[in-house]
Amino acid sequence: MARNKFHDGPGPSQRQLRVGELIRRALSDVLARGDVHDPELNRMSITVGEVRTSPDLRIATAYVLPLGGRGQEDVIALLARNKGELRRVISRKLALKFAPDLRFQLDRTFDRMDETREMLSRADVRRDTNADPAEEREPE
Repeated sequence: MARNKFHDGPGPSQRQLRVGELIRRALSDVLARGDVHDPELNRMSITVGEVRTSPDLRIATAYVLPLGGRGQEDVIALLARNKGELRRVISRKLALKFAPDLRFQLDRTFDRMDETREMLSRADVRRDTNADPAEEREPE
């Protein structure tokens, strides 16, 4: 497979980011409007935080979270059960060469933000982060 001469970095390419965002918007729209023929899935409010695509754009992993955080495992099961229909609806909305295989994972971003906020509020960490750099220099 030919390498992209403009992207040699470890992160996703601009194309992956652009297609991921297009899929995220389309998936959010489909779930918000209830375009899926599954009443259980249509009853739930689901946030699609991010969609990451593989370098060949054939696999799209959607990071989702139910509104309020309740029923997380149920949401993943419902989305997995309806992924064929979601894939068809999204492929109709987007003009992609291939409809990517959809995979769903829970979005843990908010959990990590809470852990980081908690860590930064600890006295020992706050003392270290508020230190004046001038105090740390040795006297001349």
